[in-house]
Amino acid sequence: MLEIIRYSSENKQLWDSLIKESRNGTFLFYRDYMDYHSNRFNDCSYLIRRKGKISAVIPGNIENETYYSHQGLTYGGLVLSKKISTTEIMDVFDMLNVTLKKEGIKYVYYKPVPLIYHKLPAQEDIYTLFRIGAEKIACNISSTIYQNNKIKFIESRKSGIRKSIREGIEISESIDYDGFWKILEANLSGKFNKKPVHNVDEIKLLNNRFPDNIKLHVATRSGNIIAGTVLYLMENIVHVQYISASEEGREKGALDHLFDVLINSIYSHIPIFDFGQSTEDMGNYLNENLIFQKEGFGGRGIVYDIYKYSI
Repeated sequence: MLEIIRYSSENKQLWDSLIKESRNGTFLFYRDYMDYHSNRFNDCSYLIRRKGKISAVIPGNIENETYYSHQGLTYGGLVLSKKISTTEIMDVFDMLNVTLKKEGIKYVYYKPVPLIYHKLPAQEDIYTLFRIGAEKIACNISSTIYQNNKIKFIESRKSGIRKSIREGIEISESIDYDGFWKILEANLSGKFNKKPVHNVDEIKLLNNRFPDNIKLHVATRSGNIIAGTVLYLMENIVHVQYISASEEGREKGALDHLFDVLINSIYSHIPIFDFGQSTEDMGNYLNENLIFQKEGFGGRGIVYDIYKYSI
């Protein structure tokens, strides 16, 4: 017998316990991560109880007549226990849709957890979406490396590495988020008229809450940061959350050197290295310069999909 329960803070321990033991959960689903920006969203997350135990959760929020899973996360569909079955997951969707309809919801936007984050297979939700006639409305492409079957760097990346080493650029872990954010914000503002998803205070807060999962690595010359990347570390995957370099860093191949060290040395023991998406506008725009850089390190395509259906 399945039961659906709307999340409240009193369920935090149950929620986090499911994430920890799940097939496809990551630290982004822990409430201490999700709730850092709770003031921006009308949270409407649910827990699914099966035989008295929590067997799935879905992080979500409501805006007008639409349910999102979850607008504050890159991905955020059903997070599943090891025991819940395909037919039960189909029943979960039925229960969720009945519940949402009572709340006046007409549309659901669903972002499944991409396959590379799965610790065990967990695509029963995608099968169910097919069965209920959901439409795939977005297909974003990320560039990913499997460490046990790597593609060699292209020559321009190798040339950048050699240049960076000749220039005496050093690679290290850092806690100077303020220094890196100045470079990141300047690049995003100047090139794209955008801001980072997280401001510097938010990323420092999250780093404080998840010091083992959020790391800043930088390239420095004469003690000054000229390039860097913020990584999200999980059990089976390294995900690149932010990349940026100053003009000097770009000229001297600092990012090439930095990612050579990260991929082939520091994190070579973690099975998957994911550079993140190179698309915008629901996948309809591909940043060809950005994906060329990632593919130059050996990254190849993994998709982050979004589905929509009517209740």
